Amino acid sequence: MYDAGDLMKFGFPMAFTATVLSWAILEYGEQMKEVKELKHTQDSVKWITDYLINAHPSENVLYIQVGDPDLDHKCWQRPEEMTESRPLTQVNVSYPGTEVAAETAAAMASASLVFKKINATYSKILLKHAQQLFHFADTYRGSYSISVPQVQEFYNSSGYTDELLWAASWLYLATKDHSYLGYVTEQYGNVFANWGSPSWFSWDNKLAGTHVLLSRLSFFGTEDITGAEHLGLQMYRRTAEAIMCELLPDSPTATSHRTHGGLLWVSEWNVLQYSVASAFLALVYSDYMLSSHTSTLYCAGKLYNPMDLRNFAILQANYALGNNPVNMSYLVGHGSNYPQYVHHRGASIPIEANTGCSDGFKWLNSSDPNPNVAMGALVGGPFLNETYIDSRNNSMQNEPTTYNSAFFAGLLSGLVTTSSVVRSFA
Repeated sequence: MYDAGDLMKFGFPMAFTATVLSWAILEYGEQMKEVKELKHTQDSVKWITDYLINAHPSENVLYIQVGDPDLDHKCWQRPEEMTESRPLTQVNVSYPGTEVAAETAAAMASASLVFKKINATYSKILLKHAQQLFHFADTYRGSYSISVPQVQEFYNSSGYTDELLWAASWLYLATKDHSYLGYVTEQYGNVFANWGSPSWFSWDNKLAGTHVLLSRLSFFGTEDITGAEHLGLQMYRRTAEAIMCELLPDSPTATSHRTHGGLLWVSEWNVLQYSVASAFLALVYSDYMLSSHTSTLYCAGKLYNPMDLRNFAILQANYALGNNPVNMSYLVGHGSNYPQYVHHRGASIPIEANTGCSDGFKWLNSSDPNPNVAMGALVGGPFLNETYIDSRNNSMQNEPTTYNSAFFAGLLSGLVTTSSVVRSFA
């Protein structure tokens, strides 16, 4: 349940991991089933949502963190043998945390759709928690970065309005309750959605994901929609189109945030989060276009087709898998040249080692490769000049995260077949 290479349980990125994995299942579950990974992915979602259910003991209380990050960073231990203090941190009506409560609502709502046909009782439990958490998030608005200042150094939030739209979108898809659709369109679309302004999809900013997700309703329709709701959905779709036009490398409005080898490069910290997240969105949008028989995407005077978006997604995936200037696979365990010194406590310490808190740092600083392979972990990725330093102390480039892996699981699943027929989430 740890979000990255440390032993902290941060609820905000972990809930986002569950939301992304659920979306990946809902879009590409048939492909996952074909390669015998659907059950594994469903189990991964449930592992997270079981924890989130326990973290939500009452309507307006959510435990968002287990452990003290300052103490955690002073220890280097295997998770099975940790000795550090594990204090709990919560948000509530006095100390609100709108973004983390709303993201947890999104995780619960999206997961309720995943389990609707295979575990109806569990699905209903998830949906009840999702509705309660959204009400808590929306009624008692306030940033968890203010209520819990300690998180600012680790998962500082840039704002919570994106999470409110993201959660309400998933709740509409899970319930078909038009109050949620009205929330994201008539009530708060113009205020919160930054229509017409592309953004990067990440654990901190959900707007790009919301624009693409709600464009699904524009492509395929929804029942009993009002004129205002229809107009709002059109604005989400237009913004999704603007995002796609930024991603396409030869588009007149293409972003310049790329390496020479073609990787979308937004930030030196965990750059692959942005590239694989964008590739996942492009793949999903291309399948929406194909299934709706939408043949072209218009980008400032130039026309593109769904395959152009798919080719962008393939380029990002192949780059991460080793087709790059340094021939490095950034997916641990894949290929013959992948990171050997991943910043990850469990991977770096031998199974038989019995370390205390501080003496475990000899494994962090060891010149030997990790004794355990963090199979399937996607690390942070290269610098803009496409260099990469494989060092355990290089957490900027060499630390894996659960949300990276969630995006990559969705991306690779969608690429199993040449295209995907979009199916209803119901």
